Amino acid sequence: MKYTFQFIILMCCLSIASNQLYAQWVWQNPLPQGNNLWGVWFIDANTGAAVGDFGTILRTTNSGSTWIIQSSGVTNYLDGIYFTDTNTGTAVGGKGTILRTTNGGTTWISQTCGTQNDLYAVHFTDVNTGTVAGASGTILRTTNGGSTWIIQTSGTTNGLNGIWFTDANTGIAVGDAGIILRTTNGGSTWNNQTSGTSSKLNGICFTDANTGTIVGSSGKILHTTNGGSNWIIQITGTSSIFYGVSFANANKGFAVAAFGEILRTTNGGTTWASNYYGNSKYGAYAIDTNICISVGEYGSIYKTTDGGLNWDNKQSGDVDNLMGISFSDANTGVVVGTSGTILCTTNGGSTWVSRSAGNTNDLSAVWLTGVNTGIAVGNLGEILRTTNGGGYWSTVRSVGSGNDLRGISFSNPNTGTTVGGGGEILRTTNSGSTWDSQTSGKKK
Repeated sequence: MKYTFQFIILMCCLSIASNQLYAQWVWQNPLPQGNNLWGVWFIDANTGAAVGDFGTILRTTNSGSTWIIQSSGVTNYLDGIYFTDTNTGTAVGGKGTILRTTNGGTTWISQTCGTQNDLYAVHFTDVNTGTVAGASGTILRTTNGGSTWIIQTSGTTNGLNGIWFTDANTGIAVGDAGIILRTTNGGSTWNNQTSGTSSKLNGICFTDANTGTIVGSSGKILHTTNGGSNWIIQITGTSSIFYGVSFANANKGFAVAAFGEILRTTNGGTTWASNYYGNSKYGAYAIDTNICISVGEYGSIYKTTDGGLNWDNKQSGDVDNLMGISFSDANTGVVVGTSGTILCTTNGGSTWVSRSAGNTNDLSAVWLTGVNTGIAVGNLGEILRTTNGGGYWSTVRSVGSGNDLRGISFSNPNTGTTVGGGGEILRTTNSGSTWDSQTSGKKK
């Protein structure tokens, strides 16, 4: 399901060339992209796809080790994805968006579904038969691969965030306020079930006709062993918001949550163990008992190959907010950001290398006075200086008045000014080696 989007300041680099009338912008950090990813699905051990904000679709053919961006042709967010084979897949998202591919994602075609409601989840039982769930109790059904979609009566106006069919007729939809709906006739009728919770339910996974798991907010995980006729709340030991769940078999599964929490179980959810990795996770897919892919905030993609004990980040680059940028020439540039982030490039931004600021204070601005020399400024009066192209940064001023420094400018390699909170103005005439306070007329 779609949740509040937290913006990251995108890092793009302006291609500089003489006599070039228009500049070209190319996404450079993080790679392959930085939009939130909401859903992921694998067709086999190697081939999978993930979807996210601004029409993002990614594809992998090597078990999630690397990902390639595909063109969706839309800018609405995409929340759910399902492939029935290597070539045939469906993605759903905001404002009634339904996309279908029959060539592995090389091209995606928009389908008409008869609603403008946001769509959150999709599940197919074969190449032709599928169901979509979404906002305001929306349920759509196709039996011809999406050429036509029929609106079904769900009996609720609550948002439906997840859906799963164990066969063409039997399915479960879950949603807001602890709602669970079940059908045994392909969705002609949907019946309310008792969930035992009023928490929002976000994700669902079945491993066979009888065994299924639902996850939701307030640390809720529900389990069934009779096809969804009854649900038992499992003990998780956390109050996190769970967004996604995936099981490799009846016993081994993963649940992903806010703030990077990932739970794993090896006994069908009788007990759950917790790990924390990076940003919030919104979707997961267990390829087998050892390999699982999780996707989430800021385009993060994590992979485990040891059953969830350890997770490797498959996203290249930095996902902290990037606040300032400076280039000394067409090739040499520096970017600074939150938590002491410093990224350097010597090839016009084709690649970026992370450098240490020596601390984790937020950095707000940077100015390169030459290929090798530059100044970065930030919170608590922080001033950093480099004389070797950003490879090493020394602290010139770590605590002055304590005011955060927000901007910097040099008129020549020696003379520069930085400004900040409380009317702070500092000036240097020796390339930033020392700084003198100036009167701004503003109360500090």
